[in-house]
Amino acid sequence: MIVLDTHIFVWWNQNDPKLSSYHREVIEKERPNRLGVCTISLIEIARLVSAGRIILPVSIQEWFEIALAQEGVILMPITPAIAVDAQSLPGDFHKDPADRIIVATARSSNCSIVTVDQKILNYSYVNAIPPTTS
Repeated sequence: MIVLDTHIFVWWNQNDPKLSSYHREVIEKERPNRLGVCTISLIEIARLVSAGRIILPVSIQEWFEIALAQEGVILMPITPAIAVDAQSLPGDFHKDPADRIIVATARSSNCSIVTVDQKILNYSYVNAIPPTTS
């Protein structure tokens, strides 16, 4: 299983050209093994839609239903262990609560995160998959 960072989940579902061909390949390859989406990502997406930063072709509720019904996608809840880890991540990681929860979720499941977020890519306490193989 891999964990999709919020922007990756949106780009993948919207067939957005911002999603690199390498990330697209990784997602399709890992799809049978499950694609984890953190519950915090739903809140992030709803806030971005509300702020007009993401435009969806259908209502947010419909979009969630369609996106979460994609083959291989599973919703990963915030457990007490994830909440604790998110607040006590080792090393130096920035304070964004959503990123901390996504990182803690991946760590708790021993999964890699698909992301373009440089702060997550640079964080050595989680495996992150960059947008290219180089």
